[in-house]
Amino acid sequence: MRIGILGTGALAAALGEGWSRAGHEVAVGGRSQVKAERLAERLGRGVVAVAPREAVAGRDAVLLAVAWDGVASVLGLAGASDGTLEGTPLIDPTNAVAHGVGALLTEPGESMAGRIAGLAPGAHVVKAFHLFPADRWTHSPGGGRDGATVAMCGDDSAALRVVGALARDVGGRPAVLGGLDRVRQLEEVAGFVIGLAFAGFDPHSAVPRVPSPAVAD
Repeated sequence: MRIGILGTGALAAALGEGWSRAGHEVAVGGRSQVKAERLAERLGRGVVAVAPREAVAGRDAVLLAVAWDGVASVLGLAGASDGTLEGTPLIDPTNAVAHGVGALLTEPGESMAGRIAGLAPGAHVVKAFHLFPADRWTHSPGGGRDGATVAMCGDDSAALRVVGALARDVGGRPAVLGGLDRVRQLEEVAGFVIGLAFAGFDPHSAVPRVPSPAVAD
């Protein structure tokens, strides 16, 4: 696939590395061309640094890997309001939460993914990759670690399949929770996890393990 990444931080680097390793064509664009060039050089494997508009043009999927308060800015640089992302799976891993507390900073009843959909008309927004730190995706699939479940929400079935395939490419297991009408619930989970972690608790210990369903003979 031809993958565009908007952003130059830790998650952009981790998923960019994983997807380029899996054989995808990756282009990175950010608010700083210098940072985009440095990231592309560091990732190697043919990863290129381009302007934000070029990073989203003709891509099979685009990752929006910026802090939540930088979303409007980078989408503006990418020309999202002009329809540059129309028909494109747009992966939203953002967490609009208070640092160290986990409380959502979006308005009641609002979701960050819904806000992004409004800023990028026609894009097929998929919430995904927002529950694990970036270094979770820097290990080669099959390297002995249990696959992380990539919970996701989105309204377009084809976009969900694309993002699911990209999750598998970095060792994840895609799990669709529902459409964007349920995405705030998924964003609240991130706040729950972040709040527990900063309070000194292992979030895994707060979620009961459910036995795997028995396999019929």
